[in-house]
Amino acid sequence: MLLLLADDHALVREGLKHTLANLAASVEFVEAATAAEVIDNLGTNQAVDLALLDLVMPGSDGFSLLTRVCNSHPDLPVVILSGTADPAKMRKAIDIGAAGFICKSATAQVMLSALRLVLAGGIYLPPDMLKTSSAFEAVNPAPMGGPDAGQRPSSATLTTRQREVLELLTKGKSNKQIARELDLSGNTVKIHVAAILRALGVENRTQAAIVARERPFDTNRDG
Repeated sequence: MLLLLADDHALVREGLKHTLANLAASVEFVEAATAAEVIDNLGTNQAVDLALLDLVMPGSDGFSLLTRVCNSHPDLPVVILSGTADPAKMRKAIDIGAAGFICKSATAQVMLSALRLVLAGGIYLPPDMLKTSSAFEAVNPAPMGGPDAGQRPSSATLTTRQREVLELLTKGKSNKQIARELDLSGNTVKIHVAAILRALGVENRTQAAIVARERPFDTNRDG
């Protein structure tokens, strides 16, 4: 397994290598201290399995490096490692295309679990991002005008099967993992996810996960 570690502090990279050596039986690293080195390394090492990027790197203004990497390497899982725990920044990183966001204050066990989830095809959603209503408001603002402006439904009606899919979705499971756990076809899972997004009035899986943590759901028919 080949991992790209991008952080402008050498001590941080050394600490990460010590922790991530436990990720698999054989782990190798390429390192980058600047945004330019990230781009160069990804161009040279096509076999990188996962990129772990600091949110702010020399030569990059915030999210620009993440955007460039996600656009140029759409099949590469990219996880942000940052000192910030701002849910809005977490949400923005996921929206851009990051497969996860890990705070530098996280334990080694949390980091390893998160990266294993990402390597398995899932998305790691930080608990701080899911438990704060402000994160949802920032990405799904209330409509302007109208008698219901500023209000969101307090509940939504989902089938039993859709609730099962939603529960796994909030854990960052990919469609393939959900299909395997619920013994469904991949296409059936896609249909359920699309129905869940419509029922919740959201645009993507991350928003659905946030809403699921904020309000209860009723069922009135078998799914």
